[in-house]
Amino acid sequence: MTTTLLIIGAAALLGCGILSSCKSKKAEVETPATAADSTLVTSLHQPEWSRNAVIYEVNWRQSTPSGTIKEYMPQLDRLKDLGVDIIWMMPVHPISEKNRKGTLGSYYAVKDYKALNPELGTMDDFKAFVDEAHKKGMKVIIDWVPNHSGCDNAWVKEHPSWYARNEKGEMYGPYDWTDVYKFNYSNPEMREGMTDALKFWVTEVGVDGFRCDVAGEVPVDFWDEVRPKLDAAKEGGVFMLAEASVPALQVNGFNMGYNWPMKDVFNAIAATAGQNTYDSHEYRQLYASAIDSLVKVQAKEYPKDTYLMNMITNHDLNSWEGTEFQRLGNLTEAFAVISYTLPGMPLIYTGQETGMNRAFEFFEKDKAPDWEPRNEYFTFYQKLNALKHNEAALRAGEEGGEMKDYPATDKHVLAFSRTKGDSQVTVVANLGNEEATVAFDGEAPNVDIETMTDYFAGSAASMPETLKAGEWRVFVKNK
Repeated sequence: MTTTLLIIGAAALLGCGILSSCKSKKAEVETPATAADSTLVTSLHQPEWSRNAVIYEVNWRQSTPSGTIKEYMPQLDRLKDLGVDIIWMMPVHPISEKNRKGTLGSYYAVKDYKALNPELGTMDDFKAFVDEAHKKGMKVIIDWVPNHSGCDNAWVKEHPSWYARNEKGEMYGPYDWTDVYKFNYSNPEMREGMTDALKFWVTEVGVDGFRCDVAGEVPVDFWDEVRPKLDAAKEGGVFMLAEASVPALQVNGFNMGYNWPMKDVFNAIAATAGQNTYDSHEYRQLYASAIDSLVKVQAKEYPKDTYLMNMITNHDLNSWEGTEFQRLGNLTEAFAVISYTLPGMPLIYTGQETGMNRAFEFFEKDKAPDWEPRNEYFTFYQKLNALKHNEAALRAGEEGGEMKDYPATDKHVLAFSRTKGDSQVTVVANLGNEEATVAFDGEAPNVDIETMTDYFAGSAASMPETLKAGEWRVFVKNK
């Protein structure tokens, strides 16, 4: 799960990931103001295939009746049709039994870093899955838990010095994560052991990289040390996603980080519009302009040409903060469109493409979504994926178009465009709770009926005079 403490402002954006074993703490969201230009420069080269990629998080236990990788294998064709480029598998390791939560335990309490969870099947089954995904042109990354292990991991007895100790000299789990023990990264041998385990999955299984849980809790210099070793183990290098919003992690270690701050801004805007029905947390009132303000701050604070992952849901949010429909209400579609068209890479979580509006059980077996027949949500995300793939303006990193904001007279109306060469994408949305007039304080978006198309309607572009609550438009330049 993710315990999120984020204060967005002129200082560095702070964020820590969450382990899925405990409830997340809500973030206090402040409107971004100004930020000094970052002096951080990335040493990483972003792979070409990642520029217009879409990432999909697989909750494998809940995706099929059996939860096995063999039963999930046919889903690869569906994911390919959907337009998925990167498959992120939630942790595939055996789960510890000591201090286990629930019947099946948390995926994030790892018992053995070099083995496959028997719920999934055999290691050969998983290798076949990776190979088949590669044949279909998709990458596979696995969830990695570097900050702590399960309480009966073999390392607990074999290498007790690899674990941190509390004031009583006891191994412990951070926060209320009672099913794990935290590692001691001041021990060089512990670092070597973790590096060896990571390399195993690259060299022996063929995965393309890792999504690293609570990456911000692990020293930055470990990631700086391990990344070159992982790149050397795989032709073309690996792709690394940090569950953190920490610019320093993206200098040498990670291609992409979580955009937790943008998720918090989405939540606050929706709550301001009276759309958050999940809890009574008192969010600060935020409006559409907060999105552009945050984008500007992040552009200054993060190393150039690194990515942030945008989302309206994921396993943490679904299980502990409410579904996207509970948090965002009738603004859900609008925020999905925005997550795809902002700088960065969009995420789809298991069931999101079906319109699933329920939380998965986390420590128990749950019912899989109804994958067939494919419905209007599948078509919606399929079309968004095609937009991401085909418009150069939406490429991630420095190869994408810079975001230009158009301040509206109604504070609930968001309008921006991104342009790169002959590619132009313009988005306008009403993020309020009642109909809004679409008018601008100064320059208006150039939506030309002769040269642009309303992307989802498939008709000539025309800027609407009004938008209903939650209504949105995407316009693209004809090629």
